[in-house]
Amino acid sequence: MKTINGFKKLKSEGKNISMVTCYDYWSARIIDESDIDAVLVGDSVAMVMHGFDTTINATVEMMVMHTAAVNRGLKNKFLITDLPFLAHKKGRDRLVDSVDAVFKAGAEAVKIEGANGILDDIKYLVTSGIPVMGHLGLTPQSVHKFGGFTVQGQSEKEAELIIDDAKRLEDTGIFALVLEMLPSEISKTITESLSIPTIGIGAGKYTSGQILVLQDMLGLNKNFNPKFLRKYFNGYDGVKSALNKYNEEVKDNIFPSEKESYS
Repeated sequence: MKTINGFKKLKSEGKNISMVTCYDYWSARIIDESDIDAVLVGDSVAMVMHGFDTTINATVEMMVMHTAAVNRGLKNKFLITDLPFLAHKKGRDRLVDSVDAVFKAGAEAVKIEGANGILDDIKYLVTSGIPVMGHLGLTPQSVHKFGGFTVQGQSEKEAELIIDDAKRLEDTGIFALVLEMLPSEISKTITESLSIPTIGIGAGKYTSGQILVLQDMLGLNKNFNPKFLRKYFNGYDGVKSALNKYNEEVKDNIFPSEKESYS
């Protein structure tokens, strides 16, 4: 998938959309040769690659750097970049500057969290020719407001607000909507009520597609085990085993061999 039209096509055909996050060149090259549909340079980069506790520490400069690295490794996938915390809340000029920076780094769309107070700005971007992906449910940039990484929409009132926000976001012209940490029933209602595709993470099976953090699905963080995560590889133990094997062969003078040496 190389354009937003791919999202519309897959939803119209009833085919699920697969997405993963990506933050660097080497993994982008692997993803580019995979069957994955699209890539997100998420603000989760602040946690996964820089060791912060939340996504709030992501900056425009950080997103630009990682977007450029990923873009150099991608040739066949649609690339979306998160606008980081408050980048869309500091006035329209700053918003446009932030979008301009990530697009020049290689992004082909931006993802913006939330709805209240930013609908007009999202519509402005869309009418200016900028593809925008929305994000509702648990919006990690608002983690302190939510009191942690918790499931959203558990009361009837909260559910109604999220469903209403989804419809209002669709009206701005977004091409897709991420739903995070929501009960399956709410995600199903939203997905069925929108013409645009929904992408779930911890939002059940009734969305138009799914996204996972690459390092999480590869099992590189042995201590991160939320209910919604399925690990497709034991990366932590695999990498650790390779490092220990290398260490052992260096210590035992097995590596390098004559074959791996120059004469």
